[in-house]
Amino acid sequence: MTSFGAVTSSGRDRASAIRALAITVSNRAAAGVYEDSSGPLLVSLLRSAGCRAVDGPVVVPDGEPVEAALHEAVAEAYDVVVTTGGTGLAPTDRTPEMTLRVLETEIPGIADAIRAAGANAVPTAILSRGVAGLAGHTLLVNLPGSAGGVRDGMAVLAPVLAHAVDQIRGGDHPRPG
Repeated sequence: MTSFGAVTSSGRDRASAIRALAITVSNRAAAGVYEDSSGPLLVSLLRSAGCRAVDGPVVVPDGEPVEAALHEAVAEAYDVVVTTGGTGLAPTDRTPEMTLRVLETEIPGIADAIRAAGANAVPTAILSRGVAGLAGHTLLVNLPGSAGGVRDGMAVLAPVLAHAVDQIRGGDHPRPG
């Protein structure tokens, strides 16, 4: 486990202490049919959001391997784990169900905001079944598998990520001057 050091009052300092994991959920990428493109983008966007250490992307097929990867990430004490893929309506899309098996507390506002933000440009974004919540002290968030879905989702998540992690760690709400 990594030592995070002192957490200061600056949002940027809090973000720099965040340890994140990106997981790509794709049966075809896991089988080597094509190269994962949304996972590397997710890693880049997590780094741009100020995360100190970003591991992955780990590529897994949908179903029980997702649940296993999430349990492992929680056991390894990641602050945030973001998945990309497996959130649609296809019969093989099982990421939300696997994530719900791991979550202890749902945070529906995150998933709702991600869907709403994407729907402005792509009406089918409302069909995403992604979920978000807490497992232990780890924030888990499902994003769609497309590059646009990852960009839209991270545009929602990035501004609140440091505050969310600070709250999970027991931090207080910031107070004006």
